[in-house]
Amino acid sequence: MALSPAAKASDFSEPWKNADRALVIDAYEYNSIDWAQLATDKRIVAFINKASDGMPPPYFCSGGDTEVKLCKTLWKRHAVTRELFQTRRVVAKALGMKWGAYHLARPGNPVEQANNFLDFADPAPDDLMALDIEGIDPTQWMSLDDAEEFVRQVHRRIGRFPVLYTNGKTAQYIADNRYKYRLLSRLPLWYARYKPDIEVHFPMGNWQGYALWQFSAQANCGRFRCPYRVAGTPNDIDVNVVPTNAAALRQQWPFGGLLDVPSDYLASVPVPLSREAALTGKATIIYADVATPPTVEEIVAVLGSRWSKFRDGFRMPVVKTVPPRPGFGIVQYVAWKRAGQRSPAQLDAAFAAADPLSTASTELDRSQR
Repeated sequence: MALSPAAKASDFSEPWKNADRALVIDAYEYNSIDWAQLATDKRIVAFINKASDGMPPPYFCSGGDTEVKLCKTLWKRHAVTRELFQTRRVVAKALGMKWGAYHLARPGNPVEQANNFLDFADPAPDDLMALDIEGIDPTQWMSLDDAEEFVRQVHRRIGRFPVLYTNGKTAQYIADNRYKYRLLSRLPLWYARYKPDIEVHFPMGNWQGYALWQFSAQANCGRFRCPYRVAGTPNDIDVNVVPTNAAALRQQWPFGGLLDVPSDYLASVPVPLSREAALTGKATIIYADVATPPTVEEIVAVLGSRWSKFRDGFRMPVVKTVPPRPGFGIVQYVAWKRAGQRSPAQLDAAFAAADPLSTASTELDRSQR
């Protein structure tokens, strides 16, 4: 799936200053929104809202008074959050905006979290789905291995893949280990980095550009200075830019596919140039693809198969079906093996047809006689 051409250099340096670039808002339940004011900014094309957070709280509460009060408070918050989510979706779509939802990934069963996310968001075919991975510490956030399983479960249920939201450090780790995380490294990237220029920081790997760049948030937007202010929203609202205009974004939304794997310069070799072409200075170096390096699992499987064949080569065959007959020597054994029969009558016929002069032992007996 080719989402768009690789981002231009200008899309890595304050692209929100380009009036042609579309913007996307993402919010959670505690962000206040004045929808009438928000609608005045015609660059806002889409709205992504937080859906689920790990697993839902237990419906039935038990324990002491404190535990029961906490349980009821969490469940009430969960119910209010879901109601707000559904209300915002209706309003955003009524204003002509594209809609999306994200899941904050926590440690725990990734399949159950994926099911919770889809049940909460109830996505329409044109709603964007996103997985939020905040870090690589599996004690604080969903592990990357579990995240791969989360992605598979989303695809099993709705037939498309989510977008991956993550920060620069985590994105770089996934890019560096893209042969291990073959799904995460090919999801459209929703990149969180609060710098005016990210070209030197961008992780690359399978990502030649970002699908969305979260460039403004509470981390770099305050009362006196902010990269971009959206009418009708507080300073802590998250604002994202895309490397396309509004029409192109609407066409690509909700993404949902895997990125094509680009030619890997570490797994390719340059095609030789002729001396004449090189001297002209107008030649372009072309790289020939080389097979992708095997994964650890593939290496282990191959070595295991070869070891089995090597080990079996030293094993003596065990004959368990030789019939217990008197006078059953090498001649009879050879005849029996050649005949490939099992009944006594067929064995007798095979023995009678055997030529005793065809073996070295009978030739030796004949010379002695």
